[in-house]
Amino acid sequence: MMETGVPMPKHLRNTKPESPAERPDSDPEFGTSFQSSIGFTLIELLVVIAIIAIVASLLLPALARAKERTRRVACLSNLRQIDLAFRMYLSEHRDRFPDRRDLKAALGYRPWTTWPPSDPRGGWAAAVLSNQLGSDAVWMCPGVAASPLRNATQAVQLARASDRTSRVAYWLWRFDRTNDPVEMDNFWGKTADEAVADLRAANNPQAGQPESPSDVELVVDPYFPKTIPTVPPELTGLAAHSRGRNRLMLDGHAEFVRDARLK
Repeated sequence: MMETGVPMPKHLRNTKPESPAERPDSDPEFGTSFQSSIGFTLIELLVVIAIIAIVASLLLPALARAKERTRRVACLSNLRQIDLAFRMYLSEHRDRFPDRRDLKAALGYRPWTTWPPSDPRGGWAAAVLSNQLGSDAVWMCPGVAASPLRNATQAVQLARASDRTSRVAYWLWRFDRTNDPVEMDNFWGKTADEAVADLRAANNPQAGQPESPSDVELVVDPYFPKTIPTVPPELTGLAAHSRGRNRLMLDGHAEFVRDARLK
C-alpha cells in the first residue's frame, strides 16, 4: 500500500471487525439476538408463584364441579335409554314387566342385613333387555365408575358371570326380591297400572302413596344414606352423584333429586 503521508486516526489503529458473537447487543439482522438484562428477584418469583396458587385454588373446584355435572348428565342419558328399552319390552309383552325372579336368583340374589335391606341390583334387567339395549356401557353409571362405589358389591352386579364388561350400576327397588308369590311392592309380571295400585296397597314406607306412575321410582343410582345406622362405615353418605341421585320414574321422565342424607 502506498504511503500517503497522512497519519491514521488512533481509533482505527490495531482494530479488527467484531464477529457477531462478539457484539453483545448486535442487531438481529446480523444473526444474533439481543441479550436481556431483565431478571426476577426472589420476592418477585414468590409473588408469581402465590398468584398461580390462588388462581389454581379458584379453578380446581370449578373444574371438579364441571366434571360432576358432565357425569350427572351422562347418567341421565343412560336412564332415558333404559326407559326406551323397557318400553320396547312392554310393547312386545302385553304391557307387562318381565318376571325373571329365576334369573335374579341365578345371578346371585343376596339381600343385605345392612343396606340395602334387600337386593335391588339390576344385573337381571341388563340381561333381559339385551335385545332392546345392545350397549353394556349404558348400565354403568359414570358417577359410580368414578367413585369408591365401583368396588362395592352392593352397588355393582354383573349381568353375565365373569364378564367385567357387563357391570350394572343401577338399582331397581321394585324388583328387589325373589319371593313367591310376588310381593305387593314388587313389579314382576305386572302392568304399570297394576304395579301402582299394588304399591299403594302395600303402603311401603319408602315408596309412600304414589298418585300416578310419575311418582314411582323405577331405576336409580346406588346410594347409602348417612342417617341409616346399618350402612357400612366405609359407604356412609356415599352416592354416585354429589348430594343427590339420578332416577328414572315409571312414567319415563328422568331427574336429579337432592338428598341431604348424602355427601
